[in-house]
Amino acid sequence: MSDTTSYTPTEVAKILKISRFTVYEMIKRGDLAAYHIGRKVRVEAPDLEVYIQKSKKNKLPQSPASVQQPPEIDQNYLIICGQDILLDILTRHLEKAMPHVRCFRNHSGSIDGLLALYRGTANVVTAHLWDSDTDTYNTPYIRRFLPGHRALVYNLAYRNAGFYVAKGNPKSINTWNDLIRPDVTLINRERGSGARVLLDEMLHVLDLDYRQINGYTREEMTHLAVASTVARGEADVGIGIEKAALQVSDIDFIFQKKERYDIVFHKEDADKPHFQALLSIIRSDIFHNEVAGMGGYDLSQTGQLMGNM
Repeated sequence: MSDTTSYTPTEVAKILKISRFTVYEMIKRGDLAAYHIGRKVRVEAPDLEVYIQKSKKNKLPQSPASVQQPPEIDQNYLIICGQDILLDILTRHLEKAMPHVRCFRNHSGSIDGLLALYRGTANVVTAHLWDSDTDTYNTPYIRRFLPGHRALVYNLAYRNAGFYVAKGNPKSINTWNDLIRPDVTLINRERGSGARVLLDEMLHVLDLDYRQINGYTREEMTHLAVASTVARGEADVGIGIEKAALQVSDIDFIFQKKERYDIVFHKEDADKPHFQALLSIIRSDIFHNEVAGMGGYDLSQTGQLMGNM
């Protein structure tokens, strides 16, 4: 890379093959150095190269032994999988309560999170996966993706899931059947995300063919990215949570389902101090008050044990 080159967040996203919203999150967290020219954000080539090289160094060596049996996560680390802003709040309170414990965020979807827990590359994950056969959230998937593992499941919040549409809903998109209309274009979520699973399960229940949906194969990686795509008029509808709709102007939210958003970890970790601290925080008035102040969440069961498997 040339030392005189600089990139926009969109260009960085293309180079790293990630969403530009993820790039903004990396810049906000300080993981990637950037500077502002007025309202524009730029990343210099050397800073991007530093980030790439640092990421390579942090990867586990791919020797046969490490592939067959991943090393145990350090007892002073918490690697948390999930994308919701609730996890930013939880991480901040954890680092304040236990400054010796380092918290790392992995912004992966629900199924990838459960697989990371199974593989030993994460120790706290979140999930909002609806199973149409049982009309329940998460439990069937946890059993499926954590075979032979004991897990505890605690509720983090309930969230409203539904459609993002243009302001005023000009195309009257109100039901799942509307998604196969020829005049409607979808912006989808990536495979393994809770929103994608909800869509695919509903298509299965209603016997709708995904090939009839314009835009089904076009994906974004976050709720905000989907909502923004609809707001820009690049798609007519997307699927996500109401909270993101409150953060993006020029869109409306059409409710479809109340989803359970849970936090999952191995049962064997339950007595460790940082896991006890995690549970204490999500049950605390301070956490509840901060989240309630943002709106968009139902905290009536937050901190309750939802599954002991």
